[in-house]
Amino acid sequence: MNLAELLLLAAIWGASFLFMRVAVPELGPIVLIALRVTIAAAILAPVLRSAAARQQCRAKAWPLFVVGVTNSAIPFSLFAYSTLYLHAGLDSILNAMTPLWAALIMAVGYKVALGRQQVMGLLLGFVGVLVLVWETLDTGGAGVPNAMAAALLATLFYGFAVNYSKRHLVGVQPLVIAFGSQAFAALVLLPAALVLWPTHAVTPLVWACTAALGIVCTGFAYVLYFRLIARAGPAYAASVTLLVPIFGVLWGAVFLGEPITPSMLVGGVIVLLGITLSSPKPGWMGVSALKRRTANPQASAEISRPDEAP
Repeated sequence: MNLAELLLLAAIWGASFLFMRVAVPELGPIVLIALRVTIAAAILAPVLRSAAARQQCRAKAWPLFVVGVTNSAIPFSLFAYSTLYLHAGLDSILNAMTPLWAALIMAVGYKVALGRQQVMGLLLGFVGVLVLVWETLDTGGAGVPNAMAAALLATLFYGFAVNYSKRHLVGVQPLVIAFGSQAFAALVLLPAALVLWPTHAVTPLVWACTAALGIVCTGFAYVLYFRLIARAGPAYAASVTLLVPIFGVLWGAVFLGEPITPSMLVGGVIVLLGITLSSPKPGWMGVSALKRRTANPQASAEISRPDEAP
């Protein structure tokens, strides 16, 4: 059951790049993402029925705002922009850079020493990106360089948010973080979205993709993610990072006819290998860490942050 839920979560998050690629040409990046985070906040709002959750929202308003901006408003918008020029599959592979940026920021910004294996993982990850960038820049159009830069900048923001939340949102319920970050992201983006609202008619398919982004890929996915954490542990749930690009490439090829190029396969494998090596909790699919938590029940109560997920 845990494996089925892990695969479902990866399939859902992989589909987010497909939905963005379909919807963003008509709505634009800001409007699309404003709708996504607003819908997600509405889906997650029932967490506020708890008095403890409401108190945490008030007490941690500023850190939640920072995470909302750096983990949702900015990176979601950057990825939406990048899908105007990049294939959904390629974007999903670039999204997998998040753990590598997180490790690099942890080492440079917070002076946390990395082991030799983690350093090797970082180097491999960036080599994989170079493989992806080389062919894409060589064969892409005029907007491709900026789009790739936007996607990589988005993962840099994700990496910052991972480290920030681990230091400033300790003890806050994960679903409170999920709701608060989406709500603050909505507050930031909605004014601009109203100004940029399209004047042309929007097709039903685009509205459906927008709803799917907010309801399924954000609201429902967070609930599924935290349920998986509770049942199988955070390391197992976080291994979804390795699976999202597989589904992102698959959905792009099946539904949009995107080509799967040799450089995507080679670069993607190198990036995922780098993630595996740089992970502070090694073990394919989190199995070794899961075994350790089984032997130590107290450790199984650990909850990872929502911004650790793709």
